[in-house]
Amino acid sequence: MPINVEIHLIEVDKQNEMKIAGEEIRKGETKKIDVNIAKLPSGTSIDIPVMVHRSKNPGPSLLLLAGMHGDEINGVEIVRRIIREKLYRVNAGTVICIPIMNIYGFINFSRDVPDGKDINRSFPGSKTGSLASQVAFFLMHEIIPHIDYGIDFHTGGARINNSPQVRVKTEDPENLELAKAFGTKFIINSPFRDKSLRKEAFRQGKRIIVYEGGESLRLRKNAIDEGIAGMLRVMHHLKMRDEAPMIEKEPTLIMKSSWVRAKSAGLHYGFQRNGSAVEQKEVLGRVCDPYGTYEVQIKSPLTGHIIAINNNPVVNRGDALFHVGS
Repeated sequence: MPINVEIHLIEVDKQNEMKIAGEEIRKGETKKIDVNIAKLPSGTSIDIPVMVHRSKNPGPSLLLLAGMHGDEINGVEIVRRIIREKLYRVNAGTVICIPIMNIYGFINFSRDVPDGKDINRSFPGSKTGSLASQVAFFLMHEIIPHIDYGIDFHTGGARINNSPQVRVKTEDPENLELAKAFGTKFIINSPFRDKSLRKEAFRQGKRIIVYEGGESLRLRKNAIDEGIAGMLRVMHHLKMRDEAPMIEKEPTLIMKSSWVRAKSAGLHYGFQRNGSAVEQKEVLGRVCDPYGTYEVQIKSPLTGHIIAINNNPVVNRGDALFHVGS
């Protein structure tokens, strides 16, 4: 199922020309571009709406991307509100907004595309490869060449509720600086993963940070509000806008983390709030069988903070229950 959009090699001329899918966006212009990415087996076209604002004033170019995984709705809502409230209309530079990258997954409540592949493990992509690879190829050739920085909005998956956090490779000073500017509660040291957008963009000199907040198929107000506030702070840091919310508390840097897993199957009861500080061997919750014959305490393996909780009340042995970082 080849992508129908014609891929244009990006050539920036002396007037700083910008084209996406063959459409030019001039300085001082705001434009919505519907990129035809593919078709359903029924023949129905699948378009990816891309909103672009170019200020008349020079400045960096920032990508705001969500819906790479179609069931991660908090990010979609963050970028929707950014567009709805016209927060992307910056005083300097360019903002590119893509609320839903994976249209297939979005309409099917799924993380992946129909062939079961993960777009974020398919970069840099191929024009004639799998569907996920074709979507990745479009992003790498039509969007990434135009940007300097990016924020990729995600959530936890499979009932995992992530406390608001930014994931970056802390060894890179510019990445870490962006994460600190975002200003959410936790900064997680996260090495690059092979075939991910973050890694392939970095190879082209582009810095992309990943924001994680909430869980899949659930809208979490705190995660959405944190994502919008962080985005505004990054814009302010890049001198693209004059004002941004203040950082209430300096972020906590998490250099290592460990998942606490269920030692037995049963009903899972959590005692700690997401984001809370915990001590080593502190009781986080318990797993009980449905018949009242046993209860097993779940204890923290280290002193640190809870950065994610499994909200599934029924668990199997080995399931990840609490993500604790230090």
